Formats: sequence, C-alpha cells, structure tokens
Amino acid sequence: MAGPGKCLLVTGPPGVGKSTLVMRVFETLKASYPNLKIQGFYTSEVREGSERVGFQVVTLDGRTAPLSSSTISSPESLRWPTVGKYKVDVASFESLALPELQVREDTDLFIVDEVGKMELFSSSFFPCVLRILESNVPFLATVPVPKFGRDIPAVARLKNHPGATMFTLSKGNRDAVKEEIYSHLVALLSKQ
Repeated sequence: MAGPGKCLLVTGPPGVGKSTLVMRVFETLKASYPNLKIQGFYTSEVREGSERVGFQVVTLDGRTAPLSSSTISSPESLRWPTVGKYKVDVASFESLALPELQVREDTDLFIVDEVGKMELFSSSFFPCVLRILESNVPFLATVPVPKFGRDIPAVARLKNHPGATMFTLSKGNRDAVKEEIYSHLVALLSKQ
C-alpha cells in the first residue's frame, strides 16, 4: 500500500495547466536525475487549425496513440463510448497506456495524466492504477474537478486513499505547486 504522501494528485479546472505542470515536473526530474526510471503517460490535444478535435495519449518516451476524436466516423467508432463531442478509442488507449502502467522492480515513479472519464472507459485502467498504489512506488497523477459537486467514483477512491496528497491548481499558484510537488518527489525518491 502506498505510504503517506506517495500518491500526489493534481486537480483544477480544465485549462488551468495540470498537464503542463506534470510535464514540467517530469522534465525537471529527468534533467536533475537522468537515471530515474519514470513510467506513465500524459494526454495532449489534437488540433486542426485553431479547433480542438480530440486528444492523444503520449508515453513519457514520446510514443503516441489516439485517445478520442470528434471527427472520426469509421464503422467501429459507432460503438465507442462518448464524452461530450468526443468518441473514445478505448482499444488504442489501452494498447499504448496499459503497458506503461505495469509495475516493475526498477520503476522509481509513475506519472498518469489523467485519471479521468475517458481513460476510465477502459475496464483495465483503474485496476492498473490500484496496483501502482499497492506497489509503494511514488505516483503523480492528475484528476478532474468534480462535476456538479460529485466525483467520478474511481477518482473519489483515489482522493480518499490514505497515501494521497491533493494539490488544487489555479493560475495564481502554478509555480508554487510545481516547486512543492518537485520537492516532495525528490524527498520520496531519496528515501528509496
């Protein structure tokens, strides 16, 4: 079971910079500690011109796969779950993201951006997240803010985990939160 403070969760409204913060922490850690074994993924927007048409999942070593799209219209996409205007390509997400969430002996840190509605359409995703929590490897993840005051059940379970520390991001505290998370992770990693 992840010890106290080993599960760091970043939340905040859409567009506040959660993904950017996580990537800056990752880049700073890799620059300072190049031998760290960090596994996981982040999500990024897919744009056509100025319009967002979907999201992709990106591994920490740069491999990409579609996560969702508002423009795809293949026969198989008719069966895909939707979030707003986006159809979620669960198989594509699972093929790239799930191998990144396998606990290995040499893993120093997991980064998951994000534990959200699209990712949770994968029935295998959250069990992987729970195995990470049980592994005692530090875990940095982003989670969405509650909609209408209610969390997604899996997100609520993460937030209530005894090892979880929440950071609520705003435009005014981004630099301070980045420094706090970085310092927290360096302290955790130095104890391993």
